Amino acid sequence: MSAPTATSHTPSPVLSVGPLVLPAPGRVVDLQVRVSAPVTGDSLPILLMSHGHGRSNHLSSLNGYAPLAQYFAAHGFVVIQPTHLDSKTLAAVTRDSKDPEAPLFWRSRAQDMTRILDQLDTLERAVPTLAGRVDRSRVAVIGHSMGGHTASVLLGARLLDVEGEKEVRLTEPRIKAGVLLAAPGRGDALSPFAAENYPFFKSIDFSSMTAPALVVAGDKDDSTHLTVAGAPWHADPYVLAPGPKSLLTLFDGEHGLGGVSGYDVAETTDESPERVAVVQRLSWAFLRTALYPGDSAWQQAQNALADAASPLGRVESK
Repeated sequence: MSAPTATSHTPSPVLSVGPLVLPAPGRVVDLQVRVSAPVTGDSLPILLMSHGHGRSNHLSSLNGYAPLAQYFAAHGFVVIQPTHLDSKTLAAVTRDSKDPEAPLFWRSRAQDMTRILDQLDTLERAVPTLAGRVDRSRVAVIGHSMGGHTASVLLGARLLDVEGEKEVRLTEPRIKAGVLLAAPGRGDALSPFAAENYPFFKSIDFSSMTAPALVVAGDKDDSTHLTVAGAPWHADPYVLAPGPKSLLTLFDGEHGLGGVSGYDVAETTDESPERVAVVQRLSWAFLRTALYPGDSAWQQAQNALADAASPLGRVESK
């Protein structure tokens, strides 16, 4: 099937529906998601969007990341946003959780995405006019911060269980490509705080993350609460994983990457609509070409970035 017509210059009106509730036996609460899609077009690819952990109450939920969700939906993707168990919106039901993987629920996060793919029939029926317009063979994932970790394990990265003994693989073969935004890096460079509170980070192994991925990192994203390695730590999923991979380094970018988690977010320390636009365009173009081999969107986006009078970042690939 040929790729549907879409360019980064022709946004479509978007229909967004949420919360939609998917039954989730064994999960402390059922899974709530938001689905956003263009009102026109067929054979639409799917983008699973994993939120970060964050300090805000609602950015880390199905209601966050509007700058990304709106952009991708307006440019031809069906965007599905779950509320993971670490969201502050669920604090009342997870606060006393005995789950050994609390408070970040790293395994459950990945399982949320598999559950969504298993219940696409339900979601298509729940969104007006969407049924029959989705191309289930073209699925991608994007995640920011802790969501980047979720994306990495779905794309093939492995780690050890909470006892540090049994290897855990949460690879989802239906996901063909991904984007990791300000994602955690290698486990031997954790801060004391992260090593104590998030020990699962210690065992992450990117050498098995073979799926195509774009890693986006800000060169000022020191994340001292997580790492002693400074900003380069967030490039580790690119450096330590096999190709095909690309790395977009954003000049003067901090952990918010200009404000990807929401519009006018007070906790964004590097607010820049221009930087967000680079993340939008480059992420979209990468996934477009990854899902539709032969599409020139990725090369065009790289050329536009390099040819800008004052480039806001650089791209390298392997």
